[in-house]
Amino acid sequence: MRWAFALSLAASAAAMAAEDPEHGLPAVPPDVGADERERLERGRYLTRMGNCAGCHTEPGGEPFAGGRRLDTEFGRFHTPNITPDEATGIGRWTDEEFWDALHHGERPDGAALYPACPYPNFTLAERDDVDALHAYLQSVPAVRNETPAHELDFPYGLRALATQWQWLYFEPGQVRAPLQAPDPQASERWQRGRYLVEGLAHCNACHRERGALGAMNEDADAPGAMLRDGYAPALTSPDEAGLQAHGIESGAAFLRSGKTEHAVMMGPMADVVFDSLRHLSEADARAMAAYLQSVPEREVAPSTRSVGLSESALEGALEDGAQIYEEHCVACHGEDGRGSNGVAALTGNPTVLQDNPANIVQVIRHGGFPASTDGNPQPHGMPPFTQFDLGELAAVATYIRRSWGNDAAPVSPIDLR
Repeated sequence: MRWAFALSLAASAAAMAAEDPEHGLPAVPPDVGADERERLERGRYLTRMGNCAGCHTEPGGEPFAGGRRLDTEFGRFHTPNITPDEATGIGRWTDEEFWDALHHGERPDGAALYPACPYPNFTLAERDDVDALHAYLQSVPAVRNETPAHELDFPYGLRALATQWQWLYFEPGQVRAPLQAPDPQASERWQRGRYLVEGLAHCNACHRERGALGAMNEDADAPGAMLRDGYAPALTSPDEAGLQAHGIESGAAFLRSGKTEHAVMMGPMADVVFDSLRHLSEADARAMAAYLQSVPEREVAPSTRSVGLSESALEGALEDGAQIYEEHCVACHGEDGRGSNGVAALTGNPTVLQDNPANIVQVIRHGGFPASTDGNPQPHGMPPFTQFDLGELAAVATYIRRSWGNDAAPVSPIDLR
């Protein structure tokens, strides 16, 4: 886990729906003029693109009131209150101070923000968008909520070190290790897509490996990042999460619906789809897909080192895995692994075939649910199989990764420790 490991984790949709059952965020106040309404609606849309509520809403809490706990290898962060409460929120922040936070990573008192906030991506946001976002946050109900202080291990709790981190890894107006270099001659759609992917949507904050101090790995073949016990696959590889093999329309549909014929977004990405991506306008979804489609394909470096199995051990794992699959899985996923009636296919599924087996193992162990979207209105959930021991878990994962034409590396129980 790195500085920004949890930035794509969304807050409970049910908790936020209390203010606005249809959209989950506080609605724009009704008593504003047409021009101001347009500005506030734009800011509201931008908070979705940045998934601000995802981090700044505690499960079961009020939207944007902070208090969400982010556990990292550096200690525990508690997200701040960004409602307009003057005592505990950002009610006294000026437009300039809000701009300094998102563009320069600087608090009103001049201290550096910790990069757990994705300002290294938000720094690309244009001033008009930042002002609109701030205006919307100033319009939501103020909530008095004094959030706990961060609980960081020594020496990370020394705020001055965040200034040194910025000196090493941050430059306002630029994203370190972008998916590809800016192209001033590219189409407006491509430019818009880059602006969202690299900036407000901060996709790389999770989908790129980070170093010892939480900065993005700048190597072009860097893998995705390990988040908790899962893996955020690389956007530079179509074998992982890259959209290079998609057309613009299918890529846009995947972003907004969270599913394709062979894949479905689950875990943290299901939350991102529900709270953010499903609200993309058609034009912005196509722009993001166009940019992601144009990212140069790369063979990413391995994110983990798997333990190999002997021929006899592999035969035993496949035999045991087949028995487990027959007993627990075949009713939904079918004897051929192709699924049915909306149940995800396992044949050719990128999550199943990734070099890093963390995600398929997590889905088997803990289950999960895709997001309910217009393009996937009745998603099928996966129940957890917590009763499996490590040997059984590795065996069924190996069977799934080696059957029906799948040809991924087997999984050893040692890989799961």
